[in-house]
Amino acid sequence: MITLKNEYLTVEISEMGAELQSIKDTNDREFLWQGDANYWGKRSPILFPIVCGLWEGKYRTEGKEYAMERHGFARDMEFSVLDCCEDSVTFELHSDDNTLKVYPYDFDLYITYILEGNNVEVEWNVFNPGKKEMLFQIGGHPAFNVPGVKKGEPLKGKILFDTNENLERIFGNVGGCILPERFPFKTNNGVWDFNEDSFKDDAVIFDHSQTESVALLDTDGTPAVTISMTCPALGIWSPYGKNAPFVCIEPWFGIHDYAGYDGELSGKYLINRLQPGATFLGGYTITIK
Repeated sequence: MITLKNEYLTVEISEMGAELQSIKDTNDREFLWQGDANYWGKRSPILFPIVCGLWEGKYRTEGKEYAMERHGFARDMEFSVLDCCEDSVTFELHSDDNTLKVYPYDFDLYITYILEGNNVEVEWNVFNPGKKEMLFQIGGHPAFNVPGVKKGEPLKGKILFDTNENLERIFGNVGGCILPERFPFKTNNGVWDFNEDSFKDDAVIFDHSQTESVALLDTDGTPAVTISMTCPALGIWSPYGKNAPFVCIEPWFGIHDYAGYDGELSGKYLINRLQPGATFLGGYTITIK
């Protein structure tokens, strides 16, 4: 476990999956969901080399078919620490014989966490060391404790969007994949009141870079946690039917397959392309009140 600390925050990250484990302020208040298999055992997995689901769990590339579990394999792999100091750490993961069996692309993946004031900067660096174009997606899946909600209590919270103009959502509830239609998403001056029923159709999904900032509001109506991003898609999720006391706010450079999609990986919606020797940079920022 790696611990980063400054005058505002203490953050813990595991080498397994390069996954955030804890975000606490100076009052020892925990903002990150602590994992519980009765609800959801993860805390903030890295989604790579795909985001969300493949149709029937399979994809096709270079004339071959491969199977891959939802969200890819990086979240379940041991990363190595490349560099570490008091307020930042960089983890690395590289393709090997095992990854090439399910994903035929060489890659170098670097995940960096930086503490700057009351911000946790999450940086993704993907490098293509191979000799062919690399196809991939990457995303985050951080889960945050909903203020004022304890285990066993009904889920109830508020999220503030940086816009309330013409928001549209996607549904992702058909075999773990999305439907092509977009539907109006209503807020009250940018504030969305959510509860258990808000997730009866699985995640609430946005594409087309509709928002660059969303905040989980505290019980007093001020932002407890704000996620800032410049990515094409965003998912908001809590496991339906469990009244889980957390909500995931997920910035994505990628998205599910469309239901019924049987084309090539190269044609997958929101696929990223990386030429040999090139680097992709992405990420997001977590701001604690």
